[in-house]
Amino acid sequence: MEFVIILFIVLFVVLYRKSNGESLYKFVTTSIGNIYDKYAPYSFKVVREKCKEMGLEYTKRQYFVQFATFSILAFVISYLYFYNIIISLLYVILIDAFIPYLAYLRCKRLYSEFIFEQIQVYVTNTIMEFQTTQSFVKALEGVYYSGVLEDPVKTDVKVMIDLAYHNGDVGESIDYMNSKYDFYMTRNMHQLFLQVTREGAHDTVGVLDNMLLDVDQLVEGVYQDRMNRNAFHTAFIQYGLLLYLMVMLVQFLIGKDTYIEMVNSNFVLQLGLHIVVLFNSYFLLSGEKYYNEAVGAE
Repeated sequence: MEFVIILFIVLFVVLYRKSNGESLYKFVTTSIGNIYDKYAPYSFKVVREKCKEMGLEYTKRQYFVQFATFSILAFVISYLYFYNIIISLLYVILIDAFIPYLAYLRCKRLYSEFIFEQIQVYVTNTIMEFQTTQSFVKALEGVYYSGVLEDPVKTDVKVMIDLAYHNGDVGESIDYMNSKYDFYMTRNMHQLFLQVTREGAHDTVGVLDNMLLDVDQLVEGVYQDRMNRNAFHTAFIQYGLLLYLMVMLVQFLIGKDTYIEMVNSNFVLQLGLHIVVLFNSYFLLSGEKYYNEAVGAE
């Protein structure tokens, strides 16, 4: 116990001396940010920058609060299991190591939702532009110059326009967009416009109106799914945390002193408790991964 306290004091002094007069909080958050920037994968940097543009990225203070919350929870829960400060500190380090991964999952989800919304805008506006121009390329130009799109979708629409003029055909443009954004509504719309462009203009007003209705229904379903998933996610986290606290019930039934004596004298029991903690943690992490990755766009 005394060794741990001394270790924390020494660590605090070292961090404070290295901060060169700035606050310890600012020094820690800046150091964490520098680590993210240096070692984060390219995909994380891309989605994180877009989240920053949208104002959805956590601030350094929010990351610090997340770090502190995870550390406290990990320490308290593990201490209730083992009543050992060293083991609790090891669990704190372990759980904090997953914070960058959780940040990546969150940014990836927000980026996926943003892309879906942009594709919905792209499809809806292209259909409406086509109803006026009766030309797929002109419709793309109208959408591009209208300013309703943001990068990267806006840049990809410009690539489509350039490919169409370069090839004299929209086939490669459509293949390019379908490969970048594999959504049902984009493929459906592109297939119709490909037929119209190659086979000649037909009476497409009714088909396009039905397509707009389909898009509206799809978007409504996606937003309803998001609300349901958010509600389920909250309940899932609460349930996961309650699983950790089942050890409190065991201690209540057999007595705290008896429980501590059993844990300290039985290596097999300690191993079993570690397995329980790690399994519950894996359960929560898997659920968090599913919530952030399987966004249910279509």
